[in-house]
Amino acid sequence: MTRSTALQWLSLVGIIWLQSINGTNSNFPAYSSQLKQLLSISQLQLNNLALASDAGKLFGWFAGIAAIYLPLWLVLLIGSSLGLIGYGLQYLFLTHHITFLSYWHIFFLTVLAGNGICWINTVCYLVSIQNFPFHRQAAVGLSTCYLGLSAVIYTAAVGAFSSKHSKKAEEYMLFNSLFPLVVSIITAPFLRHIDNDKPKRVGRGFFGVLVITIATGIYAVMSNLGPISRKSSPRFKVVGLGVCLTALLLIPMAEFFVHILEEKCRINRERRVCDLTTDADEVDDQQDVENRIKDQSDNIVEVKQEICAMEEIGVKLMLKRLNFWLYFFIYISGATLGLVYLNNLGQIAESRGYARISSLVSLASAFVFFGRLLPTALDYAYSRSKCMVPGPASIGVAMMPMAAAFFLLIINNSNLLLHFSTAIISFSTGIITAISVSTTTELFGPNNFGVNHNVVVANIPLGSFLFGGLAALLYRKEGDGHGRCLGLQCYSKTFGIWGSLCSLGIVLALVLHFRTRKFYLQRL
Repeated sequence: MTRSTALQWLSLVGIIWLQSINGTNSNFPAYSSQLKQLLSISQLQLNNLALASDAGKLFGWFAGIAAIYLPLWLVLLIGSSLGLIGYGLQYLFLTHHITFLSYWHIFFLTVLAGNGICWINTVCYLVSIQNFPFHRQAAVGLSTCYLGLSAVIYTAAVGAFSSKHSKKAEEYMLFNSLFPLVVSIITAPFLRHIDNDKPKRVGRGFFGVLVITIATGIYAVMSNLGPISRKSSPRFKVVGLGVCLTALLLIPMAEFFVHILEEKCRINRERRVCDLTTDADEVDDQQDVENRIKDQSDNIVEVKQEICAMEEIGVKLMLKRLNFWLYFFIYISGATLGLVYLNNLGQIAESRGYARISSLVSLASAFVFFGRLLPTALDYAYSRSKCMVPGPASIGVAMMPMAAAFFLLIINNSNLLLHFSTAIISFSTGIITAISVSTTTELFGPNNFGVNHNVVVANIPLGSFLFGGLAALLYRKEGDGHGRCLGLQCYSKTFGIWGSLCSLGIVLALVLHFRTRKFYLQRL
């Protein structure tokens, strides 16, 4: 039991490490402007490359099928190998080691790398659910938070290890190809199903992970804010992030030593009990039985809370439900719109005359992290209470500041407002993506969650194509005829349209809330 419990937590640490470097597409804005110059492509073609990474999610179901028939370590290595091929060949092209790649080759390689992300995510989700069956929401929520830190980690690594003569686009491509493979090799031995006969109380472990996670997020934000960012060296940022990620190992180590102490105490207690009366033994046995019954009842309550759903349906029936289409358009006008903004952040900052794009991308990544973390922390804090805010209502509330941030970007061209609006949009995007996991389960059931939720998030490449393409066309219209545009007018119409779409999403969230309020009232 001692060893299995420690391995259980070690698997969660491995998942977190994987998630922290698996958001390779999130650092695209940091080098998109330079990639545009190196490849001599238009803004519309650049938007298509951002779309290509999202398009890889359309084929994510391959990873789900592979996980049924192949060992998880092999699925993990396949996913990291796809990233190695997709980004590695692009790196060789940018460094002129190969010269035969065309724009469409680059597009296909980006799709391939984006699909590799799905394979790694699939392994992370399955291991979280298998090893923490009674706390799966906390395990998945905490681990996926670190996906929001990927841009911070990659930007810090580029700043710390890039040479004076190298270009950022080349460095990002190199790290995007290598980091997932290296971490996958390190964590593969621990990412497997851990048999644990008795469901143990893991509250103290999750609390420890939560504290370290919050500290990591605070460090990521503080190390990328203006004055603090300038005073701290890039290598100091890398060391700090490394310490935060390594600190997670304290949890399995603590569990290991705690169980050793408990085992010794149990042996000593049994020796003392041998000299007591039979009545005392019966009292102890009765107390042990009562404790086991209480633990089992707590676990049963947790399971019931997890599987409670409005209805249990498959994808065909789900597509016929009005609630699905309301939810689909809410997501596309909320989380997807936020991701499109982040994909275009490099060009948005450049058009407004802001040069420190990497710092802005890191700030956005950190606030996505905190946005993902907030619902998980609230769920952990109120898991034993009857308080529960309905998913559609929560999404609608999270979209309100996002809509306001889009309209604020039209008013003023200051860098302070750019930072503030980016933080708000990133934070709201993180909240919505985190809430959507449980909302999909609540509306359509957990049994077909894998397929159902993949259908929901299929709107991400669709939204990237529509909203990103619209932004690129308006950018070109306002440009100087040479593919560049400078000034507030470059994205003013785009922000107005995005803000209006986000406002429409708030109305749709309100409609879905009223359609489902009876179900959520029954759960209170």
